[in-house]
Amino acid sequence: MSITGMLIAAALVGGTGLIIGIVLGLAGRVFEVEIDEKEIAIREQLPGNNCGGCGYAGCDALAKAIVDGEAPITGCPVGGATIANAIGKIMGETAEAIKYTAYVKCSGNTDVADKRFNYVGPVSCREASAVSGGNKACSYGCLGYGSCVKVCEFDAIHIENGIAVVDKEKCVACGKCISECPKKLIEIVPYDCNVRVACNSKDKGKDVKAACKVGCIGCKLCEKVCESDAIHVENNIACIDYDKCTRCKKCAEKCPAKIIEF
Repeated sequence: MSITGMLIAAALVGGTGLIIGIVLGLAGRVFEVEIDEKEIAIREQLPGNNCGGCGYAGCDALAKAIVDGEAPITGCPVGGATIANAIGKIMGETAEAIKYTAYVKCSGNTDVADKRFNYVGPVSCREASAVSGGNKACSYGCLGYGSCVKVCEFDAIHIENGIAVVDKEKCVACGKCISECPKKLIEIVPYDCNVRVACNSKDKGKDVKAACKVGCIGCKLCEKVCESDAIHVENNIACIDYDKCTRCKKCAEKCPAKIIEF
């Protein structure tokens, strides 16, 4: 190939590259997605766990939702009040962060709950539950195989005497244990509200007592003594409205099964 041919080829390649570069640059400007500076600042404040406890896909999604007004500045359960206050300064709002914790609605430990059979198989609540709903006589109770323990990144839940128990000082209310529990007996409750119904059974009183010595029998005595209309029996189980509860203890004192913890 002659020198002239080589120069022409080099010019063509270089020219093509230049044109492509210009086109890509223009395309980048045209299709550029502008990111709000507040969104970037909020993302820097978030812990980066991407646990999903806020209800969004991750910290990036939560930051965008806060800026768009779709999520509150207290939306990160992991960060708590500290991060809520930091985000509040960015957004020009005052944070009124309420701390939450997970709670296992079951008192049916190995001392008080009966078993239908001895389970031998994978140490997993989901797989154990697939075998006739689990080996516990109460079909709503904690199976105690620790699937919730395995997904908790904060060492906040452990198996004690056959049931899962939450350490509320470590819990950040991320919700992973809730998603993992096949019995759906873990819920998020206010950290400072220490009135809780430690049972999840929807069975009638007679059947509850046949399976567990400490289950809620749905007698409605708690409902009758509550002066703030904060507790009602629904589907044979007492349920607390934490927004109304005044922590007066009357429901716990009246409960014949002593299943309302205080």
